[in-house]
Amino acid sequence: MEQISDALQVASNVYKLMMENNRVRVFDARFKPGEKAAMHSHPDHMVYIFNDGKLRLTPSNGKPQVMDLKAGQTIWMDATSHAAENLGKTDAHLLVVELKE
Repeated sequence: MEQISDALQVASNVYKLMMENNRVRVFDARFKPGEKAAMHSHPDHMVYIFNDGKLRLTPSNGKPQVMDLKAGQTIWMDATSHAAENLGKTDAHLLVVELKE
């Protein structure tokens, strides 16, 4: 995966660091309706969905993907670089856990 920018540097409007140690970084991510996160990178990570919503993820080297999010859903994502946009009418609230190893 090519290294773009860290989510905290380019998408601090969405990503808030909750904790970090030598193994993980944990973020509270909140997208208001229509809000965007600029192109950024994640290592392998897990995402927990707090409420229903719809996000469009646009990878740095691929076709945009619209994700219908369901409250209580947990998603595994391999390392990626993408931009994101909330296409829904409600906030999209996520817990993102990045692995460091």
